[in-house]
Amino acid sequence: DEKEKFEPTVFRDTIVQGLNEAGNDLEAIAKFLDATGSRLDYRRYADTLFDILVAGSMLAPGGTRIDDNDKTKMTNHCVFFADEDHDAIRNYAQVGKG
Repeated sequence: DEKEKFEPTVFRDTIVQGLNEAGNDLEAIAKFLDATGSRLDYRRYADTLFDILVAGSMLAPGGTRIDDNDKTKMTNHCVFFADEDHDAIRNYAQVGKG
C-alpha cells in the first residue's frame, strides 16, 4: 500500500502556469481548470487551489504569499487582482463554479 506524495508546490506550479498561459480570457481559464481537474487531485490540494484562485499563489499561515516574487509561482488571474467592481468579481466566482 504505497502512499502518494503530498506536493502542493508542484500542484501550484502546474496551476499557475496554466492560468498564466490562458491569458486574460476567463473562458480559457475555466476550460483549463476543467481539463486539469481530471488529472490533478483538486480535493487533495483544495487549500492550495483556493489560495491560487483568490490570492494568486500559495499562502503561508498568517496570509503572506509563498512565492518569493518569482513570477513563475504566481498569477494575476485571481480575485485579488480583479477589477474592483461587482461584475468582475462575479465573473471570477463563475470560473470557480465551472
